[in-house]
Amino acid sequence: MRVPLGAAPRQPWLLFGMAAICAAAGWFVPSPLGALLLFAASGSIAVLALMLMARTHLGKSGERRALIQAISLIELDPAPCFCTDEQGLVLAQNISATDRFGDRAGQPMSRALSGLLANAPAVVFRQETTLSRTRMARETVVTRKGHVRVTAYRVGKGTLWRLDESVESTNRSGDHIALPMMVVSQNDTILSMNDAMRDTLGRRARSLSQVFRQLPLIPGQRRSLRTETGTIDVTPVEIRAGDGRREIYLVPACVSGSIGDEGVAARAFEALPVALVHIGGDGEVLAFNQHAQTLLGLSPGEGPFLSNLVEGLGRPIEDWIRDTLEERIPNRPEVVRAKRRDEDCFLQITLGRIATSKGPSLLAVMHDATELKTLEQQFVQSQKMQAIGELAGGVAHDFNNLLTAITGHCDLLLLRHDQGDPDYGDLVQINQNANRAASLVGQLLAFSRKQTLQPELLDLRDTMGDLTHLLNRLVGEKVQLHLSHDPALLPIRADSRQLDQVMMNLVVNARDAMPDGGAIHVETRMVRLREALSRDEAVVPPGQYVSITVRDEGSGIPADKVRRIFEPFYTTKGVGEGTGLGLSMVYGIIKQTGGYIFVDSEIGKGTTFTIYCPAHDHPAAEESPVPSERPATAVPERIAQPPAPAEPEAPEAEQDTGPAAPGDGVVLLVEDEAPVRAFASRALRLRGYTVLEAENAEEALETLRDSALSVDVFVTDVVMPGMDGPSWVRLALKDRPGVKVVFVSGYAEDALDKTSEEIPNSVFLPKPFSLSDLTATVQRQLH
Repeated sequence: MRVPLGAAPRQPWLLFGMAAICAAAGWFVPSPLGALLLFAASGSIAVLALMLMARTHLGKSGERRALIQAISLIELDPAPCFCTDEQGLVLAQNISATDRFGDRAGQPMSRALSGLLANAPAVVFRQETTLSRTRMARETVVTRKGHVRVTAYRVGKGTLWRLDESVESTNRSGDHIALPMMVVSQNDTILSMNDAMRDTLGRRARSLSQVFRQLPLIPGQRRSLRTETGTIDVTPVEIRAGDGRREIYLVPACVSGSIGDEGVAARAFEALPVALVHIGGDGEVLAFNQHAQTLLGLSPGEGPFLSNLVEGLGRPIEDWIRDTLEERIPNRPEVVRAKRRDEDCFLQITLGRIATSKGPSLLAVMHDATELKTLEQQFVQSQKMQAIGELAGGVAHDFNNLLTAITGHCDLLLLRHDQGDPDYGDLVQINQNANRAASLVGQLLAFSRKQTLQPELLDLRDTMGDLTHLLNRLVGEKVQLHLSHDPALLPIRADSRQLDQVMMNLVVNARDAMPDGGAIHVETRMVRLREALSRDEAVVPPGQYVSITVRDEGSGIPADKVRRIFEPFYTTKGVGEGTGLGLSMVYGIIKQTGGYIFVDSEIGKGTTFTIYCPAHDHPAAEESPVPSERPATAVPERIAQPPAPAEPEAPEAEQDTGPAAPGDGVVLLVEDEAPVRAFASRALRLRGYTVLEAENAEEALETLRDSALSVDVFVTDVVMPGMDGPSWVRLALKDRPGVKVVFVSGYAEDALDKTSEEIPNSVFLPKPFSLSDLTATVQRQLH
């Protein structure tokens, strides 16, 4: 490899010439002083010339060493590499460059690349312009045979060039396809054409506006192509090629016969790397290529109707074909589902009208849109879940008001009937079904994570032990229940009643999956995750967890249904056998507790539910939970009631503090729902309280204007028309700071805003509440 040093600079030799002239003049000057001055000037100029030559030589040596070092690095590079000097002339090239381009020493870089790049001078100019600002420049150039990445590095005052011709596969140039094809950039600039395209146009075009009479191009829609001999009607087919580029193939729109006939169109069908189907005016599939055969699940030579192959358009396929054929609707892509595929396969289809000797027909361009449709379904599903969650909160308020009135007046009737009364059983049934309806609302709130929990530290060994008796009654005689606990189990923080409902739902579901009997295994153990656990689109952070596993030996759940079992109202049971809210409630409670739940199932072998709850190092005995003021939630509707359930006791048997004496307390009851207000007023009066009623907050404040009026307890709804409960209570407490407050609401407790936490001596009682719940809460507030 030769590295020419170039010509020596002229400036030192000019200085030496001047020194020689001064010395020669000194010999002919008669004055000794003048001769001395000339000799001195000659010596100074000579020294200056020597210094300049030395500096130039050192600089050249440094640049030469840098270039020699760069050349030694590229010598065995498989990509062609060149080194150029300051003037852009080739100083050296590696073996790959010599094999690819021949000896280019001493030639400009633009000339060396002229055989590879059609616009090599422009590329070299852009690279050198970029190198004036940075030390490296890179550009990918599209050629007829592929893509070439040109990279230039600044080395001293020279440049190192590297050409990578393997950026993309060179078989996408389209030269192997007899169909006209071109590669187009984002701004409709034509980057390359294959031979068939150039032959069709009769020239080399630079932009789409020079090729087509009408823009923009719509895949599958006929366009007029400008050629040297006139215009040709074609149907463009577009494929995204990455980096914003598009590959556009042109299919003849008017041919002498059917596309299935031998000819240009028939060859185009198999040549195009996209699924194409030729459809007759009646919807019959006349021809298709290999890609379409794979997507649609067709057999060779088969010609069914398109309506037998796809579905899910939202209207008859025949109407869509007819409207497109007669150009009554805009030409836009539609997404349908392939009927013949075993797995879900969605197709994006664009229909374009073409003309044949048999009349107009359609050309369908198909793309696999399964991934896009899956993402769309996931988004719609998340939106649906969010909507149901919001709906649950709104339904709960109105529904709980109705249930409060039903259960409350039922309690009032039970006060006047003993167990020997013929109507007593009917009243008990009303009370039980109202409680089941209240449980249904609770499940909706649990799913939407709006249910108010009373968390406490629980030892699952004690909790499960207390629950075992009920679980054994639920599973029946054919099913055996096995419990296993880790001796080193740490406590978890959860609501004990809600956790019981979770376990009952999972055990009952396991029982229903084994109609012929079997075994249910419930196991608790400690799990330490040293790394995050990722599965089912959830990530469990590292840490200590208590895992609860419920495993059955039932029929299992199909894989396509497993991902939906936690959706509300989705059930695999028959009509009337379940509401579809049990597992959604389980999911909501576990998520609200801060845990995770996963399911594994195999057809014929059973199903396993695994729950991870964060473990707490503190023993459960250290925490003294506050006694709950909420009524115990009824067993979910999905859980079968034990045989011969005990009848609920009448409200008078639930009194634990005894009736208060008349005048024992004055209660201001503020409730906008008249049935609820009527029941609550009667219930409090029966317990001996003096009750003042108000329909809204404004009426309550008007009542309190009487300074002589003494009030001991405010019982108020939270959400009311006009001023809400916490707002009017804050105003009232300014003049009556010692009054106790009971907030009631059909929403969850978080319906109270943050400022309500500042209200002293206040408690929350959720709807629906019974007669004893209301009176007991007021009694605790007073005493």
